Amino acid sequence: MITVMGAGAFGTALAVSLSRVRPVLLWAHDPRHVEELLSTGQNERRLPGVPLSENISFSAEIEPKSDQETVLLAVPMQRLRGVLEKHRESLARARLVACCKGMELSTGLGPVQIMQEICPESTPAILTGPSFASDIAKGLPTALTLACANEAEGETLQKALTTANLRLYRTTDTIGAELGGALKNVMAIGAGVVMGAALGDSARAALMTRGFAEMTRMAVALGAEPETLAGLSGFGDLVLTCTSDQSRNYRFGQSLGRNETFDPLLTVEGAATAQAVQSRAQVLGLDMPITTAITKLIAGELRVDQAMDMLLSRPLKEE
Repeated sequence: MITVMGAGAFGTALAVSLSRVRPVLLWAHDPRHVEELLSTGQNERRLPGVPLSENISFSAEIEPKSDQETVLLAVPMQRLRGVLEKHRESLARARLVACCKGMELSTGLGPVQIMQEICPESTPAILTGPSFASDIAKGLPTALTLACANEAEGETLQKALTTANLRLYRTTDTIGAELGGALKNVMAIGAGVVMGAALGDSARAALMTRGFAEMTRMAVALGAEPETLAGLSGFGDLVLTCTSDQSRNYRFGQSLGRNETFDPLLTVEGAATAQAVQSRAQVLGLDMPITTAITKLIAGELRVDQAMDMLLSRPLKEE
């Protein structure tokens, strides 16, 4: 059995997809949510209208399992540490697959690094790439990156998590995979700002292109392979989240561009990640002007017109 920790939209979608080929346990931290899942047969809170098969069981508890247990951690990035610490004993030697994207605000660490710190005997991996929960749940074709430093364990996970509609590409570059997923969220906010402020498709294309250059610059500085950023976990995810209203980061950016209030109940991973990335870039001495502008926009330190002036007035340079 595969365990999915996190009954949000993405965790539920993964459970639905995997349940077509094997039993799945879907964990929710709130016992009342578990009762709702059982009574309604769907996740009305996060993924309404998608039936949950009989191959999915539900629980608000995580019991100690064998060393070979596979656990998908589909919890918000900023809550990952707390979940791991609370269930440290149960997860100590499991195969842990992070399904969240971002950098921890307090430490600047990515999900794989956090899993290694809290559960050092586990096998850490990350599942990331261009995907929306609704597409996965509907059985639409989706390709993702599975990154695991242990190549043999990565192959095992690749086979276990692949379904008819979910195709996984394997890599050992966990740094590149987690940074691609984190940094593209920041750029998605920027793309949303551009479109919300009616600056045009050409401006969005420029932001995505130069934003990808910033993503690659930071990732390589931290030890990633540039090829990883050019794949699904970097460029692929960047394209999806910078062009679709299904992306919460993109919609959040649109609200900033329109000077509107965004729903505070929705998790926007890129907002906290932008701040963490900016701090990390300063320590590394990296020039990341788009990230800086987005961070200041989120903090209310810049208006959109000021951010555009700041970026457009930079010294001319070669590409």
